[in-house]
Amino acid sequence: MKQQKVTPHMTDANDNSAPRQMLITYGLVAALSGLLGFGAVYAIHGPADNSSPAPVEKTVAAIQAPSSAVSAVNPLATGEMGTFVFRKTPEPLPEFTFADADGKSRTIADWKGKVVLLNLWATWCAPCRKEMPALDRLQKDLGGDKFEVVALSVDRQGAPASKKFLEETKVANLKLFTESTSKSIGLIKAPGLPTTLLIDTEGREIGRLAGPAEWDSADAKRLIQSVLK
Repeated sequence: MKQQKVTPHMTDANDNSAPRQMLITYGLVAALSGLLGFGAVYAIHGPADNSSPAPVEKTVAAIQAPSSAVSAVNPLATGEMGTFVFRKTPEPLPEFTFADADGKSRTIADWKGKVVLLNLWATWCAPCRKEMPALDRLQKDLGGDKFEVVALSVDRQGAPASKKFLEETKVANLKLFTESTSKSIGLIKAPGLPTTLLIDTEGREIGRLAGPAEWDSADAKRLIQSVLK
C-alpha cells in the first residue's frame, strides 16, 4: 500500500498552544507508527536560539531510515516500549562531543563497557520535563557499574539553564551533560525531542524511541535488563 506523507501543522515551541499541538502530533504518530516504521516519529524542535520566534520544524516522516536497518517486531517492544524500534544489528554511533558538569569534554566512548540510555532533551521541551523524573528513578533503580542514564541537554542556553531545569524537576540521580551546539541531533538523526537511544557496551545503538516514555516502568526495565544479561 502506498504511504502518504503527513505534514502536521506546527507551532513555536514557546507558544502557549504548544502542549496541545504536541498531543495532536503524538496522536498522529501513534496512528502512523505501524505504517511508517522507523521514520514514523513525532518531530518538534524549539527555536534555534531559544529566543527567536522562528521555529525549526520537521514533518512526521522527515527522517526515514533504510528498511534494512530496522528490525522486525521485537517482543520486548510492548506496553510503554511499544514505539521502541530495534536495529537489526547494533550500529556504531557517529562521534560527537559534549560537556559534563565540570565542563570536561566527553564522548559516548567514555562509557565503553556500560550499557547506556542516551536521552536528548531541552528546557523548552514539555514532554522532556514530564519524563525526566522517570529517567531519574530509572537511574536510581538500575544505575551502577553496568548501566547509566546519560541525559544530554541540547539546549542552546547551555549549562546554567539546563542545571536549573534539573533542579526544577527535582532530579537527584542524573548527572548534568550539555551540548549547546545541538549538532548531536543531526548526527544521530533524532527527529525531535525527546529522543532516547539504547547503546550497548561497545558504544553501538541497539535501538531508539522517539517521544516521551515512562522509563522506570516494568516494560522499560525488562527491555534494558535484557541487554544487561
